[in-house]
Amino acid sequence: RCGWLMAPQTRITEEPLDLTALTRAARRSDAGALAIFVGTVRDHANGRAVHAIDYSAYRPMAEAVLAQIVTECGTRWPEVSVFCHHRIGHLTIGDDAVIVVAAAAHRAPAFEACRYAIERIKEDCPIWKKEFGEDGAVWVSPRP
Repeated sequence: RCGWLMAPQTRITEEPLDLTALTRAARRSDAGALAIFVGTVRDHANGRAVHAIDYSAYRPMAEAVLAQIVTECGTRWPEVSVFCHHRIGHLTIGDDAVIVVAAAAHRAPAFEACRYAIERIKEDCPIWKKEFGEDGAVWVSPRP
């Protein structure tokens, strides 16, 4: 049914994220839809240039929160499989920071679960980022 052995359902890692492996793991014979969100490091934020980002996490809690998000998705959309991987460490422009893949029989629940998962990650997962630019480094608050 799922490629569980290819990629874990949730992961916090310092290694580059592998979209191909994660997509392969999420595929199922009964799933006609894959909704994918990839968050990448961009070259600007809030009107300032960004050269790199350091992501840090309280790993045990971050892993637990990712698992909880996947569980919530399974409760809200029982027909959807959700995979969430987040990278930590030093990332540069164009690096993938987070990937969410949702697989379902139809596109609507796949899109809904994918969006829900990334919004929950941004709201509640204890992962912090420090942006580096020409004017120095700035810690970014994930919540206003």
